[in-house]
Amino acid sequence: MKIILTHEVSGLGAAGDVVDVKDGYARNYLIPRKFAIRWTKGGEKDVAQIRRARKIHEIQTIEQANAVKAQLEGVKVRLAVRSGDAGRLFGSVTPADVASAIKAAGGPEVDKRRIELGSPIKTLGAHETSVRLHPEVAAKVNIEVIAA
Repeated sequence: MKIILTHEVSGLGAAGDVVDVKDGYARNYLIPRKFAIRWTKGGEKDVAQIRRARKIHEIQTIEQANAVKAQLEGVKVRLAVRSGDAGRLFGSVTPADVASAIKAAGGPEVDKRRIELGSPIKTLGAHETSVRLHPEVAAKVNIEVIAA
């Protein structure tokens, strides 16, 4: 099935790309989560609009990405969450939580879809996450999860 991506999907493509995927993947995952729309002849107009919006929001050059990477790696991010007695969290830390904690710590604004958590963060302590700034540049951000 041909689809048009509306958001960046790891391993598949960026917003505005027209890709061919298996029918089930498109019907059951990409389209319901609004990561993609079905490809049509009229959809080509949408592709141009999505690409223009992507150009405005994305980091243009590797130099810009490296500058943002330096800012991110220099920020101490602390995230206060509710937890139990044994240090386990009630739920887990989401990429949206990480993005808001980076902004609150004085770092640059980061899109939550660019934050990659290796595994769900469900305990207190220090954790490392990755932020994809550019196809060739990723920043490592250390997050300290503390009890609220």
